[in-house]
Amino acid sequence: MSLRILSSLTDVPGDVWDRVANPGWRLAERGKLQRDETCPALDEFAGALGLAAEETLEETSFNPFLSHAFLEALESSGCATNSTGWLPRHMLLEEAGGTVLGAVPAYLKSHSQGEYVFDHGWADAFYRAGGDYYPKLQVSVPFTPATGRRFLTGPSVNREAGLQALAAGLVQVCRRTGASSVHATFLTRPEWDNLGELGYLRRTDQQFHWENHGYDSFDAFLADLASRKRKAIRKERREALCAEGIEVEWVTGPDLTEAHWDAFFRFYMDTGSRKWGRPYLNRKFFSLINERLAERTLLVLARRNGRYIAGALNFIGSDTLFGRHWGCTEHHPFLHFELCYYQAIDFAIAKGLKRVEAGAQGAHKLARGYLPTTTYSAHWIAHEGLHDAVADFLEHERLAVERENEALADHAPFRKGG
Repeated sequence: MSLRILSSLTDVPGDVWDRVANPGWRLAERGKLQRDETCPALDEFAGALGLAAEETLEETSFNPFLSHAFLEALESSGCATNSTGWLPRHMLLEEAGGTVLGAVPAYLKSHSQGEYVFDHGWADAFYRAGGDYYPKLQVSVPFTPATGRRFLTGPSVNREAGLQALAAGLVQVCRRTGASSVHATFLTRPEWDNLGELGYLRRTDQQFHWENHGYDSFDAFLADLASRKRKAIRKERREALCAEGIEVEWVTGPDLTEAHWDAFFRFYMDTGSRKWGRPYLNRKFFSLINERLAERTLLVLARRNGRYIAGALNFIGSDTLFGRHWGCTEHHPFLHFELCYYQAIDFAIAKGLKRVEAGAQGAHKLARGYLPTTTYSAHWIAHEGLHDAVADFLEHERLAVERENEALADHAPFRKGG
């Protein structure tokens, strides 16, 4: 096996990338999801990986963010390029005949923005000690705090061997380019475990996810909650839509038009400008998503008096709804919760999805039925002194994350014993 570095995803055909990024799945026109009949059945693939039941979902389900269509749209729109501090350095693992066995989405970075796993303190400390933290090698989906495989291998290669080869290759690239470190973020738990065994430092953090326990309606979900929490959610939903003329609609697939994206982009720019100063995504990116992944995209839009006033963007996996962005031009109490959290639950129940991931951070999601969930990242650091300091920090941080998740879980809105 050999490794090859790509300076752009246009250097590899989309179907070749997708075969290892989402084995068992393929995308048809505008992102219509189909099973790849040339691939072993997903349960056979999961069995070959030796996964526990709770790990199978993330390792074998379709993840839209890993698709060639999504990642290449970030590049061709100009969002993830050298000029924005995201220089593509994707890695392919190939056998002698050139067949692609594995891949890693990777970027040589000159900053730490748009990652949602924060290492600014590490960079500052290394700078004060006389070191250069940048460039660093980032293994991730830019601007996307969603868990998924990062070391992409298909069923034709041993998973552990493929991951080891790719992880070692990243270290080689790091040393050859003079990068200070490798950072693989929002990993699956098996990847995190394997990378720890290979000498990467392991880090944890927290998100809030909603799990579908076979509910057939929103009321069935509410029935699992404590009475006080049920009443609070029903009140929030009523008040969110109590302003005269507010209506909510789901727009997905062929119904999505450029007019919808124009409206949503206004919301996105308003929120992005206030949170980050300069939003990460541009208007061209959303047009490319509409062309390529409309069937895997859901806009939840609020309209009042014939005009869109707020919206939430979601991406649809085979088993998970991923909430990504929200914005508004009119402020109404609880409208954010309605569009981002409650409508997402409604959609997941209607479509039989197993989970809603509501994005980064946000303990306020707990009272809305979203439970604390551990997220995983792994880090290889070249400088011995920085490595040791970060290792000590992460040991304490992992314990703190574990304790906080346990404490928050004790305050979950579900009925005790239910």
